[in-house]
Amino acid sequence: MASTDQHPTQYPAQPSPRRPLTVGFDLDLTLVDSRPGIAAAYRALSAETGVEIDVDLVVSRIGPPLETELAHWFPADRVPAAADRYREIYPDHAIAPSTALAGARESVAAVRALGGRAIVVTAKYEPNAKLHLAHLGIEPDTVVGWLWAEAKGEALREHGAQVYVGDHTGDVRGARVAGALSVAVTTGPCDAAELRSAGADVVLEDLTGFPAWLAAFEADRAA
Repeated sequence: MASTDQHPTQYPAQPSPRRPLTVGFDLDLTLVDSRPGIAAAYRALSAETGVEIDVDLVVSRIGPPLETELAHWFPADRVPAAADRYREIYPDHAIAPSTALAGARESVAAVRALGGRAIVVTAKYEPNAKLHLAHLGIEPDTVVGWLWAEAKGEALREHGAQVYVGDHTGDVRGARVAGALSVAVTTGPCDAAELRSAGADVVLEDLTGFPAWLAAFEADRAA
C-alpha cells in the first residue's frame, strides 16, 4: 500500500505576469492650458452674479475643486448654486480659448504606441473635461472626473495605473494613494521644489520629455 505521508510535488514559482501599461494624466495644466478658458468662464460668472472675482488670482492656483475656489468669493450658502451655474456656462466660454500643452498629444500617443492605456483623472466636471479633450483631438481610453488629490488614487488604483502625471502636489498625493509612480510637470502652479517635497518621483519641465522617459520606464519594466 502506498504511503500517504508524501509531500506535494514542488514546482518552481512562476513570475507574476507583468501588468499592461496604464498611465493616468491630470487635465488642467498638465494636458490642457485651460487658463484662458477658465478666466473667461469666471468673468462671465462674475458679470452674471455681480460678485467681484480676481480672475488673475483664480488662474494662478488652478487645481483644487471648483467649490474650493468659489468659497473665496461667494458666501457658503451660495457656493453650490454658483458652481452649478459655472459648469453650465463653461462650455460656451472655456473650451475654445483653451489649448493643448506642448507634448500633450505626443504623450498620450506614446502610451498607445507601447500598447498601453491612457486615462485622464481630473477634478474637473467630467462632461466639461471630455469637451476639452474632444475639441483638442486628445483621445484617452477613459476619463474620470470630479476627483481631487487622494480621491484620484482610488480611480487610478481601480484602473491599474502604474504612473500618474500631474502638475500639482495634490496629483502627487493621488499617485501615492494608488501606489503609482508620480511624474510631475512644472506647467502648473507648483514649482519643481514643491513637487519634489510632496514626493514626486520624477519632475519634468513639461510633457515634451515624457515620451522618452516613458519608453525607458517601460523598457525597465520589461527587463
